[in-house]
Amino acid sequence: MSAPEITALPAPPPLDHATVRAIMVAIMFPMFLGALDSTIVATALPAIATSLNDFDNISWVVTAYLLAATVATPLYGKLSDIHGRRTMMLIAIGFVLAGSLVSANSRDLGTLVVGRVLQGLGGAGVIPLAQAIVAEITTPMERPRYQGYTSAMFMSSTLIGPVLGGVISDYLHWSVIFWLNLPLTFIAFAVVAIVLRKLPRHDRPHKLDILGAALMMSAGLALMLAMTWGGRRYPWLSPQVLGLFGVSALLWAGFGWRVVRAPEPFVPLSILSNKIVRNATAASFFGVGTIIGLTILIPLYLKIGLGLSATLAGAAVIALQGGATVTSIASTFLIVRMVHYMRVPLFAVAIAFVALTVLVIEPLALPLWMILILVTMIGIGVGPMFPISIITIQNVVAPRQLGIATGVMGFFRTLGGTFIVAAFGAIMLGGAEMQAGTVAADPNVFRWVFAAAIGCLLAAFAACWGIEELPFRGPGELIGETTPRL
Repeated sequence: MSAPEITALPAPPPLDHATVRAIMVAIMFPMFLGALDSTIVATALPAIATSLNDFDNISWVVTAYLLAATVATPLYGKLSDIHGRRTMMLIAIGFVLAGSLVSANSRDLGTLVVGRVLQGLGGAGVIPLAQAIVAEITTPMERPRYQGYTSAMFMSSTLIGPVLGGVISDYLHWSVIFWLNLPLTFIAFAVVAIVLRKLPRHDRPHKLDILGAALMMSAGLALMLAMTWGGRRYPWLSPQVLGLFGVSALLWAGFGWRVVRAPEPFVPLSILSNKIVRNATAASFFGVGTIIGLTILIPLYLKIGLGLSATLAGAAVIALQGGATVTSIASTFLIVRMVHYMRVPLFAVAIAFVALTVLVIEPLALPLWMILILVTMIGIGVGPMFPISIITIQNVVAPRQLGIATGVMGFFRTLGGTFIVAAFGAIMLGGAEMQAGTVAADPNVFRWVFAAAIGCLLAAFAACWGIEELPFRGPGELIGETTPRL
């Protein structure tokens, strides 16, 4: 592997703290909007299905959003490197607005799914672009000062979204969820349009590789459809699912060919060839994907395996997400102050290993208080995967490539969540089929799901182990001054 090219680019004039804080507050509006859209609808699905009289296809309300968001994420990154973060952020917010209007006025499930696709196309941009903006206005050494803002926002949306969606669908009407988006979207658009004028520009003239973008997004879409439909809509070995896997493999091969042949590929070779970027992306794929999978699994484990209430199942999700949020914030402060900073995520993952091992050994006879402790330990163990994957990538990427690098990482992180959720679901369905009944007939099937989670975290651990501990760039340092840059 050839060493990454070292480029010495003059740093733009540093922003003062007041300007950085104003930009941070501005980008939190669309970030909250994007995070809320991905959580608020889940608890309203039964009410939506009843109102529109379509239970068979109701899962597409969530699936359509995730598919659109996943395939569009890297496109926003590349376009923002060309046209600027502010312009693409405003376009993303516009998609959220259009999707909310269509969804709120839906009278059938097909129209609602179209609205959710538009919302997903907007959600694909707001969070990765916000992460790229944070990287542009702060150095890795300065980032912990502002990391708490975004972490608190994500935590609040995780807690508020499901509760708010349930309350609105129970006492008002599910369409209010989307009407509520309209004033929030207008506020986010106005704040971003005004405040982000102060954002420095690092974009340079580029050519958008349309063919490469289409191949990458089509390959991801085919793979996600195969993982979403497999074992649910169609059997895993059905021609439909196997065909989608085959199409995805061919498209990924075509994307690889295009990356090598294109004058300016959609994902630059300098990004793909960098070992730190590859390992950090893999750590995010398996680490963050595991916590997404466990967020879906643990409520099923408590309700089906242990027969507990939905309220207690929700408490376990809060414990999982709370533990992850706390260590995500704390590890950010530790990572930039340590020479051997990769010890932080490695030690944390070991804590999650211990908790998951206990659940594998005895999943059905533990008291609730111990389960909540173990679930919190899992969250604590996986939490550092969030900042370490972002900070290490952004530390070696030149400002003009922050957008595409962050977008590619977001693409594979979401793909990892989809892959792992599907894998956990396949294990559960396999256990049910072997018992010729339902999952409830063999609650011990959760033992194997937790074992699969250990396997995923072992892969994340190995990826973290391979991340080279380069010094983090501090205030006033030029690109290429302390570390090799892409």
